[in-house]
Amino acid sequence: MAKEYTLPKLPVKKELESKKVLKKVVSSNRALAELKGVAETIPNQSILINALALQEAKDSSEIENIVTTHDELYRASVSSTNISNQAKEVQRYKDALYKGFALIKEHKLLLKKHIVEIQKVLENNDAGIRTQSGTSLINDKTGEIIYMPPQNYEDIQNLMANLEQYINTPFLDEHDPLTKMAIIHYQFESIHPFYDGNGRTGRIINILFLILNNLLDLPILYLSSYIIANKNDYYRLLNEVRTKNNWEEWILYILDGVEVTAKNTINIIKEINSLMKITKAQLSENLPKMYSKDLLELLFMHPYTKINFLVDELDVTRKTAGVYLREIEKLGILESIRVGREVYFINKKLFEILKTKY
Repeated sequence: MAKEYTLPKLPVKKELESKKVLKKVVSSNRALAELKGVAETIPNQSILINALALQEAKDSSEIENIVTTHDELYRASVSSTNISNQAKEVQRYKDALYKGFALIKEHKLLLKKHIVEIQKVLENNDAGIRTQSGTSLINDKTGEIIYMPPQNYEDIQNLMANLEQYINTPFLDEHDPLTKMAIIHYQFESIHPFYDGNGRTGRIINILFLILNNLLDLPILYLSSYIIANKNDYYRLLNEVRTKNNWEEWILYILDGVEVTAKNTINIIKEINSLMKITKAQLSENLPKMYSKDLLELLFMHPYTKINFLVDELDVTRKTAGVYLREIEKLGILESIRVGREVYFINKKLFEILKTKY
């Protein structure tokens, strides 16, 4: 049986930025800088936040074996009817991400109490930081305890206070912010401060840290898809930091994840941007009296559109909104489906970009 792990406080008392790490830091930062620039080409950046946050919610939850389909997830974000518990749980992840983004935009800090608020939205309860012992990480296949995080409530609180200081003190050590992000993610997952939702909360902290350090303006880079593709290495390397002090491979793993994901996200944004231009041309040429910038952006704000969206955002009647959507459907831009009493209009090509590319 694994013993409770004595987790050292930060900063790490070891030189972490080897030549390999420093080389990777450069290429990862370059990819992030390009992503930040490409994101600015989308006229309404809420489009990116909505589209990519939904996909991240799905992927991050899938790591924790909370599985739903794209169709159900997109419906869950626009309607609460005919939705599974899994889809609702994934939707809460997106809500928790938005909560965290709002908190750091307001306070310019990511505090321990903010992390608790994020986890509260994610889990939809007030359990907060663990007060009882007994939490352990178990191998699903063998039942073996592979890691016992700190068990004492005061120890957990002290480690979280230390982590808060490390996150919000840029010059506490001289590491590049991306190296620090890898350290922070390891430390948070090792503290494992909550009864549930630690993995998903930790992945939200990653993106918020990038924004705090001005590496991105928007929450649009998510490592969950990379972790899914390299899941065994993720858990192996987390454990090897504890058992072998193998920081280099762990940091390289995270840096590679940032670079790969940034490049993938750049491609997605370029495809969305291209599709928006094509759609604009179709609407302005074929439906010039209906076309407006607001209508175009509304069609890309979410893969699923409803009549109510047009009524609320464009200030038109339900009858007019229905005519707009049906005419756009005739052009092949949208496809309507009925689920129960609800009628949705799917932006087919946007749906395919998000479904197959990310």
